[in-house]
Amino acid sequence: MNMSEIILLALIQGFTEFLPISSSGHLILPSALWGWQNQGLAFDVAVHLGSLAAVLIYFRQDIIKMTVAWFSSLRGNHSDDSKLAWWVIVATIPAVVFGVLVKPYIEFYARSALVIAVTTIAFGLLLGYADRTAKQHNNIYQLNLKSVLFIGFMQAVALIPGTSRSGITMTAALMAGLDRESAARFSFLLSIPTILGAGLLLSMDLVESTSPIDWSAMLYGAVLSFVSAYVCIKLFLDWIARIGMMPFVIYRLILGVILLGFVYL
Repeated sequence: MNMSEIILLALIQGFTEFLPISSSGHLILPSALWGWQNQGLAFDVAVHLGSLAAVLIYFRQDIIKMTVAWFSSLRGNHSDDSKLAWWVIVATIPAVVFGVLVKPYIEFYARSALVIAVTTIAFGLLLGYADRTAKQHNNIYQLNLKSVLFIGFMQAVALIPGTSRSGITMTAALMAGLDRESAARFSFLLSIPTILGAGLLLSMDLVESTSPIDWSAMLYGAVLSFVSAYVCIKLFLDWIARIGMMPFVIYRLILGVILLGFVYL
């Protein structure tokens, strides 16, 4: 990859990983517009590491409190932070199970521009419906097992390209009654094991690969992905209570229509 490809793809990964707008929908655009080739396993690993570092550093205080509280809960000392840590674990399980069972079929049958376009539009409309109709009166510590399982199973749907992991988990969290900021925070916390797992799988594939590695591209990709993801998380949490989800819904609808144009024109 040349430098312009590295910069654009890393920024796309960093920004779209956490915004509810579908990273796969954006990553298909460079190949559709300019015929760019797949960026390769090494670059995928790098940008995932950058995104993971961003969310870990931004939520470092929450993560430390949750980790300490979780270990304390194993000795019978329960708290809001230990419960939140358990909820992140529980909500991750459906995605892991469904990922093992159906991901190979999704990779074969569903990774197309048409599927991404349709899911970008459909789940964008669902996000708009949740934002407009949900009660949004609970904070992140008022989650219960039923709500967490619902969010977890909805996250598993994000295996379908174009769904947006952050988008579908925020949608589910809003439908479960969380306010916008709490929905976003839980989605970001839930991204940590998900991105970590995806990065580990990609790293295993990279170890088995015989393709040469462009270390400079990996470095630039990781740094740019980290910076853009960190800025994205901060701005999103600062603004979401005021602007709501509708700007992202409208953006998804426009993106979906553009992708449909690439398919049929």
